[in-house]
Amino acid sequence: EFFRELLENAERSLNDMFVRTYGMLYMQNSEVFQDLFTELKRYYTGGNVNLEEMLNDFWARLLERMFQLINPQYHFTEDYLECVSKYTDQLKPFGDVPRKLKVQVTRAFIAARTFVQGLTVGREVAVNMVYLHFRCIRALMKMLYCPYCRGLPTVKPCNNYCLNVMKGCLANQADLDTEWNLFIGKKSLNISGRKCWKKKNKSPLNIHSDILNETRLMIV
Repeated sequence: EFFRELLENAERSLNDMFVRTYGMLYMQNSEVFQDLFTELKRYYTGGNVNLEEMLNDFWARLLERMFQLINPQYHFTEDYLECVSKYTDQLKPFGDVPRKLKVQVTRAFIAARTFVQGLTVGREVAVNMVYLHFRCIRALMKMLYCPYCRGLPTVKPCNNYCLNVMKGCLANQADLDTEWNLFIGKKSLNISGRKCWKKKNKSPLNIHSDILNETRLMIV
């Protein structure tokens, strides 16, 4: 949820900033940016997306649109625009921002998706761990409800009886205790680090400000 919130905030900030700055000009070409965030979200949720290729396509599409907007007196064919986009690396119309953003986004999204996948695996392991054998269920029922059957609902099972039943039920799970605690510890450290990151950085991705600055430079 934390990373999804960051991504949605970045998309919302980009849209608000571009609407204020470019108005209808941006709104007529907003699908370029919407597609960028759609692909980022698809990657984050486990989709088959190549981040590097996707970002390269975004900058190429953005260059084609910007090239047309700053040269409205000309009509460019699709082949001409495709030729222009092929020389993006040589022309560097957006400066060094595409390279920096690629590094920043790739690191952030790979780490975020790996973290979420780890949580998913942990959840599946936990679900499998809580499976109780019928003998365990029978022992629990006996421990909890036998006093009711004998008319002694206020009598609680003794401590040793509880421990013996739980040890029998959780014998297999106990073998995973060390590894599970290690897994939980690492995830807790990751969460703590993300909370500190969030406090120090209002928008760690900074996608909206980087793109806005470069489009302004091109128009100027």
